[in-house]
Order: sequence, then structure tokens, then C-alpha cells
Amino acid sequence: MKSKKKKRQDDFQKVKLKVGKTKPKADNATNINFRSKAIHLTEQLKRDTSGPTTHRQLGINDLLSQLHHYNANVKHSALLGLRELLSLNPSLLEQHLSRLLSEVAAVFTDKDGNVRVAATRVLRFIAQSVPAERVAPFFPLLSAHLSCAMTHIETGIQEDAMKVLDVLLEHYPALLAARPAVLLTNFLELISHRQNSGGAKKAQDAKGRTWALSVNPSRAVTSQQWRLSVLLRLGRFLQAVVEERPVEESDIFVPTEGVFGYSREGRLTPLYLSWEELTYSKVRVKVYEYSGAKPTPRSTFRLRPEVDPGPGEGEGLDSAEAVQSFAATLVPLLLEVWVEASTSDCPWNSTEGAHLLSPDAMSVMFQVLSILQLLRKLAPQQEHRDALDAWFHKEYLGEFKQHFMKNFPYGTRDTPKHKKKVDLKRSKQTAAVPGLTVEPLALNITLCQVMVSLSQRQGLGRETDGDWLTLLRTFVRDTLGSGVKLSYRQLHMLLGTVWKMVLTQRSKTVTEDLLAAVYVYYKQRHLTLQTRSLLLSFYSKLYLQEQGHTHIARSKVLCRWLASLPVQLSQLGHRNPALSARLILSIQAAASRGNKDLLNSLQTQACSLYDPQEGVVVLLPAESQQRMVQLLYFLPKMSQSLLANLSCCCTAGRISAGLAASLIRIIHHRSSLSGWSVGSQEAALQDVDYISFLFSTLTGFSSDKLASLQEAGDESALPPSPLSPLSLYLTPLEQFTHHWDVVEEVCHCLETLGSKSQCFDILQNGICKYLTKLGVVPDSMAAGLLRAVSRLLDLSVLPIEPVLRFLSQCCLSLLALLITLQQELPAETNHKREAIWGACVSALSTVPRLLRMVLQLLRVGNLSEEELPQLGQILSMLLQHTPLHNQLLANAALLQEIIQHLTV
Repeated sequence: MKSKKKKRQDDFQKVKLKVGKTKPKADNATNINFRSKAIHLTEQLKRDTSGPTTHRQLGINDLLSQLHHYNANVKHSALLGLRELLSLNPSLLEQHLSRLLSEVAAVFTDKDGNVRVAATRVLRFIAQSVPAERVAPFFPLLSAHLSCAMTHIETGIQEDAMKVLDVLLEHYPALLAARPAVLLTNFLELISHRQNSGGAKKAQDAKGRTWALSVNPSRAVTSQQWRLSVLLRLGRFLQAVVEERPVEESDIFVPTEGVFGYSREGRLTPLYLSWEELTYSKVRVKVYEYSGAKPTPRSTFRLRPEVDPGPGEGEGLDSAEAVQSFAATLVPLLLEVWVEASTSDCPWNSTEGAHLLSPDAMSVMFQVLSILQLLRKLAPQQEHRDALDAWFHKEYLGEFKQHFMKNFPYGTRDTPKHKKKVDLKRSKQTAAVPGLTVEPLALNITLCQVMVSLSQRQGLGRETDGDWLTLLRTFVRDTLGSGVKLSYRQLHMLLGTVWKMVLTQRSKTVTEDLLAAVYVYYKQRHLTLQTRSLLLSFYSKLYLQEQGHTHIARSKVLCRWLASLPVQLSQLGHRNPALSARLILSIQAAASRGNKDLLNSLQTQACSLYDPQEGVVVLLPAESQQRMVQLLYFLPKMSQSLLANLSCCCTAGRISAGLAASLIRIIHHRSSLSGWSVGSQEAALQDVDYISFLFSTLTGFSSDKLASLQEAGDESALPPSPLSPLSLYLTPLEQFTHHWDVVEEVCHCLETLGSKSQCFDILQNGICKYLTKLGVVPDSMAAGLLRAVSRLLDLSVLPIEPVLRFLSQCCLSLLALLITLQQELPAETNHKREAIWGACVSALSTVPRLLRMVLQLLRVGNLSEEELPQLGQILSMLLQHTPLHNQLLANAALLQEIIQHLTV
């Protein structure tokens, strides 16, 4: 039995391991004795070499194809990849612009919000890089996708469509403005809906209004915030339409960038042409018969260039009727929005605090008024705008007064701020509404401008506007007169309101009241250049309206403002050249109309304005200097001190020679000696003062300057010598040239006075009294005197001995200077040498006995060895000049004696 048990093998028999023996391998052991080789799929790992790729190795074709994927994450990553690829490779925009715009625009209506946001960012990047002319061929497709997004049933897609519209308004406003019809309807559908007109006629009110405001509770923002968002975009869109449409410039007060009457870009300025110019012109211009009048060779035509409407230009607002039809739909909705906003914060049946508004309500109401302003500007021409204003007055004046003026002026409601936990989701939704904070002042000023535009011009057969205009006038007066700080735009709107009131009310009391308030604001200090220029332009254009408006012509405030202009110009000086130029323009306009208050003030300030050292006439730019010189023509009287300043201005070189000549001619025409007058204009100066002015200008130096030259030993003055009896003061070349041009104009004026003999007699008396005792004489003055004497000499009047002696000394000194200049600086002083030689020769050949006295001054025995060659050169020049041959023959004995002394 024992042997049988040993032979049996038990299941799961334990293997006994012995120390030092090899461990037996397990039955499930893996055999690792093998080698592996890599498998390469070359086609799948090959990179796309057809163009640039993103960091995920995706090209533009791959990214654009992924925009059609059903998965929102794939489309979102594709848009992110497009932005990365285009930013690194801008050249792809030009190559694939058509596909990019079409594919990106297609996802404006995607169901996923992240995809729409990414698409808007890609569109913004494209818009920042591609100009409007490159996008124009593809813009109809963009506009179609935008319309789909704006009218989509999903509120989120509508909200994101507003962001797309922001991008297009920022970068392509002209392209959007070219197709206004469809977008305007889309704007209406965003905040309202058409009422059913089937069986219920109650849906339409008495005026046939078929649109009503809509409310959508499913929106992430309140209805008021959503309407504010839409109205903001509508206002920007209408502004783009107004700016891009060519509008004729009118004479009334219109908003401009800088001053009244300045034509902005996008406006068409009428072109004035004459028939005579068109006859010989190569430009083909169509000129049509006007009212049956036949054109004469000197007829002038007011032409307006033809505007070629772009694609879709005439679709919406190309006529006054179209604008009126759109306004008839929009204005009732705006009134409903106004009523809703104005009553949203007030309890029922409560009148206390009804004029206090919350910030949201104020923003909505401000946008309503801004859109009403833009509706008026949509009319293409001024006559259409007047017709539109009349239609507004007829249809909506009652409702505007009921709703707008009920609680005017408006203020801000103080709301207590409570600390509470910030809801990030709610804050993001609120931030999505791009509402700007509106101040009550801006709202009230805009309301004034809207309401005043409805006022009709007072006259026979017209109803006078009621108390609502008085309320507006009181607000405007208090705002301007209270010293409150206004922005440029706010002041511009207030001045426009004043302009409209003054021209329509035609009341002296109203005009004085409003202009006094404007003048209070005008007198404030530290106003900016832009603001000061705006006020100046307002007053200037209003003053130009005085013809036909007696209430403006008799305005005491306007006269007070005009009288203050010269004082302001004198005080301002050259510290602000642009503002000084505006002041001069206003002064010139009033002076040309003969305003007595301004002319008397200008007379008082003339000496300081025309001061040769600190006056504005020498400190301002050339254009303003010219206008200042032109103002001299309108001065009632010119005093001796003013003439002395003007003479210094002409000779000091602070104004150009041409302008100095104009100044001399103006003074000449205002003198009785000129024999020229216009109407009842009297002579502005006495004959003695005029002759004194010409003599002072002819000398080129004042008496004080000449006296200082005699006393000071100036190095620039040449010492006297036997060849140069006078000590010549060398004037700079520029000053000499300037004075020479002035001398020519003075001589011309003296020649036209009538009697030459009397002029010469006066001239030589002046030389004898003031100049013959001078030892130091400027070379420019010496040459100018010789030039004037030769031109004015009359043989019936012989020069007196002292004058002849002084002229001979001047002539000999100038001839010696001529030789010196020829030896030292022959090229630089060419013009000066020619002028001096011409003056000397002209005087020697014209004035009797002058050549003889010059030869008598040549004492050879007193000359040094260095001066003898110079004397020889002088004689050689005189002998070579043909016009002097007769005079030299008459003095042959004296000339022969000089030559003998030279040759010994």
C-alpha cells in the first residue's frame, strides 16, 4: 500500500528550490530573443509645401474647409488658425481675399457664440489690413450676410451682428452708406415689428403707423439697453450716410470742423466759371441755358459737378420724399422709445422729479435726439432740408412739444450705490451694450437744436411760436452766461441754436439777449484756439447777415464786439498767429463795410498795431502782414505818428519790398494829391504829412538813427578821404536791395503828383534842411537821393548850391566805393554795384554842374599813392560811358588838368 502512494503524482505539486541551483523557467515565460524594425508611412507624414502653415501644420485651404465642419470646436480652432496664419503671412490676404470674406461671413449666423466672436475678430483683422477699394467688389456678399445676422431669429446672433456692424462702420463707412435701404429696414426690425393689418384696424392709429416697439424677454439685456445698442449703431450709420453723400455748401450756420463756411471733405463746393474762360479751355463742360437768358462773353455760371451714383446709391435716401417716408416710420418709434425711457424711473402719477433721469434713460433719449438731427441732414440739398423742416413742423411739432418740452431742462437722478457681490456673467452682458455716459448738458443742448430747427421764420401770415421757444432761449442764455465749461461740440451746437433763433425770430430784443450771452462766453480767458476761432467765425458771419436784417444791423452787442477786435489784436500780437489771422479777417470784413465803431477803434490802436518793432504788422506771417497793410485803406485818418511808424516799417526790412510798395501806394491813394477818390471818402492825411512820409521813406533812416551814426564810430563806416569826402555807412546787401526797390516806388509816387518842379523844389529843400550837414551817410541813402534827383529834376528849377555840393560829395564817395567793391567782392556785390553806378551816371548826365563839381573835388595833390590808381579807374569809367561825353567835353579843361597831374 505504501508503494502505490509514492508513485501517484499530486496536482499543483510544489517545486522545491535549492540554493545554488538555477531557477527553472515558468511555463508562461516570454521569449525576448527577437529584433524589431520601424515601418515608415511616407505619404502620410509629408508636409504641405503648397504655402505657409500654422503651428499645427494647417494651410489656408485646410482652415477654410474646416469652417464647414459640423463641430463648433473645429470651426473655432479654424478661425483662430486663420488669424494666426494671416498675421504671420499678410500676403495671403491679397491672394485669398474673396474666399476669406465669403467663408468668414458665412459663420456670422453660426449657432455657437464662440465661433461668431472669433469670426468678428478675423473680420476686424482683415478690415485693418485691406483698404475699402479692394473690398468693394465683395461687399454686397458681406452686406447680405450682415442682413441675415441682423434679422436672425436667435437673439444672440442679432447681438453679435451689432459687433460686425461696428467693424464695418469703423473701416468701411462709405461702402455701407452706399446701400442704405436694406440696412435701415433691418434696424427697424431689431427694435420693432409690423402690426397685423388683417382684420383689426385698431392696429393702425390715426396717422397710419404700422410699426410698434417689440419686447423680447429672452434677451440677455433689458429692452432699454438693447434699444440703446441699436440706436447707437443706427446713429453711426446715418452719420456715415450724411458724411459720404455730397451735399451742397449753404450760407446758413452749419456744423464744420473748424469755422463757419469751411467746406469739409465729402462736400461739393460750387464752381464759378466765366464763358470767356470756357471758350478757350480744353476741358469739356456742359453749360445749359438758364431761364432763357443768352450768355454773354462775360457771363458767369455757378456749376455743380455731376455725381455719378455708385451701385445701389439710389436705393434708399436719394430724395426728400424718400427721407420723409423713412422719417414717417422711424419718428413714431423714436417717440415711443422716448416716452418709455422718460417714464421708466418715475412712479405713476408723480410729477416731482420727472425731469431727473437715470444714466440709461438719458443715454437713450440722447440717441433719439441725435437720430432726429441726422434725419434732417439726410436731405441732399438745402431747399430739401427746408421742406423737411416744414414737414416736421407740421406733423410732429405738437408731439415734440408734448414729450420733449414737458420736463425740460433735464437733470441726473442721484441713485445710491450699494455694495453687492459682482455677478461676472451679468457684468459681461451689461458691458456688451456700448452705451456712453451722457451728461444732462449734452442732452439739453441737443434738444434745443432739434426744437429750434422746427421754428418757422416770423412774418406776415405765420403763427408765432409759443412759450416753448422762450424756454429754450432762457436755457441757452443761462448756459452761455453762467460761465460753465463747454466742449467744442456743445458750443458749436449752442451757437447754431442762437444763429437759428436770431434769423427766424427777427426780434431786436431776442437778438440782443442771445448775443449778450455769447459775448459773455467770448470774454472768458484761457479759451482754446479752436473755440476762439469758432466764436470769431460766428460773429463774423452774423455781421455779414446785417443786410436785410435790421435787428442784426442795430445790435449794440455786435458793435461792442467789433470795437473790441483791434484791442484784442494789439494785445494778442504774434503769440498766436492763427488766432491773429482770424481777428484780422473779421476786422477786414467790418472795415470794408465802413463800420464806424470798428474804424474808430482801429484808428485808436493803429500806432501800436503798426509799430515797426513790436507791432503785429512786422511780427505776423506774410499773409497776415498783407491784410494788415490792406486795412490802411479803410482808416479814416492817418496821424503823423502813424505815418512815421509806417515809414519805418517800409525801410526797416521787416516786411517785403513788394508789400512796402503796396503800403506806399495805399497811402498815395488816400492822399488828396493823388487826385483819386471813391464816393464820399475823404483824404486820410494832409499834404504836408504825405510829403514828409515820402521823404522819410526815401532816406531810409530815421532822424534818430542818422544822429546815432554821426556820434558812434562804427567800424562798418568807411573813413573820409580825398576820394571820398563823406564817410559812407555800408548797409548790408539785403537792406540795400530792399531800400532800392522802395526808392523806385517813392519816385513813382512823386512823379505822379503833378508839377515836377514843385516836387523837386520840396525835395531839395528837405535835403538842404536835414541832410547837407551829415558827415556819415548810408550808401543806400546816397544812391537813393541821386536816383530821386535825376528822376524829378526839372530844368526850370536849378539845384541850389548847398544841395549841389552835397550831391557831388555823395556821387564821388559812391564812385570810390564802387572801385573798392569791385576789387574786394566782385561777385557778391554785383547788384549793388550796378545800382550805385546807374544812380551816379544818371545824376551826372541829368543834373547841371554836378559833373563839374565832382571834378573839382578831385585834388590830385592830396591823394596818396594807393588812391591814384583808384582815381584813374574812376576817370576811365567816366570816359568810357557814352552819355557823359557831352558833359565831359564841356569840362575838358578841368579834366585835362587832372590828367596832367596824374601823369606827372
